[in-house]
Amino acid sequence: MSAVWSLGAGLLLLLLWVRHRGLEAVLVHHRWIFVCFFLMPLSILFDVYYQLRAWAVRRMHSAPRLHGQRVRHIQEQVRQWKDEGGRRYMCTGRPGWLTVSLRVGKYKKTHKNIMINLMDVLEVDSERQVVRVEPLVTMGQLTAYLNPMGWTIPVVPELDDLTVGGLIMGTGIESSSHIYGLFQHTCVAYELVLADGSLVRCSPIENSDLFYAVPWSCGTLGFLVAAEIKMIPAKKYIKLFYEPVRGLRNICEKFTEESKKKENSFVEGLVYSLEEAVIMTGVLTDEAEPSKINRIGNYYKPWFFKHVEKYLKANKTGIEYIPSRHYYHRHTRSIFWELQDIIPFGNNPVFRYLFGWMVPPKISLLKLTQGEAIRKLYEQHHVVQDMLVPMKSLEKSIQTFHVDLNVYPLWLCPFILPNNPGMVHPKGDETELYVDIGAYGEPKTKQFEARASMRQMEKFVRSVHGFQMLYADCYMTREEFWDMFDGSLYHSLREQMNCKDAFPEVYDKICKAARH
Repeated sequence: MSAVWSLGAGLLLLLLWVRHRGLEAVLVHHRWIFVCFFLMPLSILFDVYYQLRAWAVRRMHSAPRLHGQRVRHIQEQVRQWKDEGGRRYMCTGRPGWLTVSLRVGKYKKTHKNIMINLMDVLEVDSERQVVRVEPLVTMGQLTAYLNPMGWTIPVVPELDDLTVGGLIMGTGIESSSHIYGLFQHTCVAYELVLADGSLVRCSPIENSDLFYAVPWSCGTLGFLVAAEIKMIPAKKYIKLFYEPVRGLRNICEKFTEESKKKENSFVEGLVYSLEEAVIMTGVLTDEAEPSKINRIGNYYKPWFFKHVEKYLKANKTGIEYIPSRHYYHRHTRSIFWELQDIIPFGNNPVFRYLFGWMVPPKISLLKLTQGEAIRKLYEQHHVVQDMLVPMKSLEKSIQTFHVDLNVYPLWLCPFILPNNPGMVHPKGDETELYVDIGAYGEPKTKQFEARASMRQMEKFVRSVHGFQMLYADCYMTREEFWDMFDGSLYHSLREQMNCKDAFPEVYDKICKAARH
């Protein structure tokens, strides 16, 4: 009873302090209080609900049976929109705060919302080595479903809450992408409801133009209702080799060299300063040295990027065996390194052991509760950007990131970019090796100003024939945007399929210069 009284007294004092300081001031300057006492417990409830739902669906095998019914309901909504005169653009009815993107899309309030409740794994075809899923299936859900069966997908983008639909309509990448390409390159078919309410399946040999135009289109060609993704056999562990490298030229040369080796199942780099990095290479294996097994995903373990940094500080190489699913979601608990800005003491051993099982808070809940003051603060003093540039431009790109942003660590992830039709492809006729440079955090450069600095970055990326991931804030003009991306197939299909009155152009949907 005394413990209850103590807890009650503590909460009362906390509420009195919040009232004295003002709720907005507390949320801006002491956000960890709100996150730890409210959002983390609520995030657990979210996870429990979705896990129970997935378990119930799997037990009753209701997903395949109900999929057709749900798709027909989507078709009915689209036809109803058409019968009403189609005066407004359409978009999915999923609330904007539920997406992982930090961007706040206001179009949901003005567009016709089409409700799409599709979040189940539909079929695992072991013979074809393909899994068929609905668009709201998350990466955490999919790996938890496939791994016990001995399967995984070739590219498992970081963060549990990323959805298949978001990774197709936007893009996705992982440290295996130097072999398999972006997430879209591991997909073999899509099923969409189009602007006229029809259901269409597309693949490289069936409606191929639509198949290649869908990635990066951000839902402006139709509503994705299912996708078929390649599967590969899963193994128990990733044998991970850590190597600290110093000197920018050495970093770039070593990273390029390892990225070209197909015997490396995984390649990743964490750049901790302009001259310091740790490059990691991994291979899939079923055998492990027991003394070197590191279950890095356990709640009490150090955040992965902090664990990696130890090799840099000690200036030594190392080998570990990480359980596969722990590796696939190694950055999830710390949301890469974003959580350290929200909970500064989050990697403290005491916090990890007592509360680490509740980490991370849902990104969707962080967005929902951030308020206008925090949103503006983040917009002006925080960056979350992924720029995809040719590997040959890596050294120049890191120097540009350092001058314009000075954000560390930087995430390096290599990928092959085939010369397929669509919005994103190499400048030449051949497949080319690219690298994703991810910058997440508070810029330390003195002259940083969000719009001007990011426009400078975007200009540089265009100059090396690179691409900006579209989940992030984009400041380009329409002309600059279509200089970066190839819109020829996209615009042709929008005209051909009567999309112009049904969906906004992708630029108008995601770019700050176009959004109101």
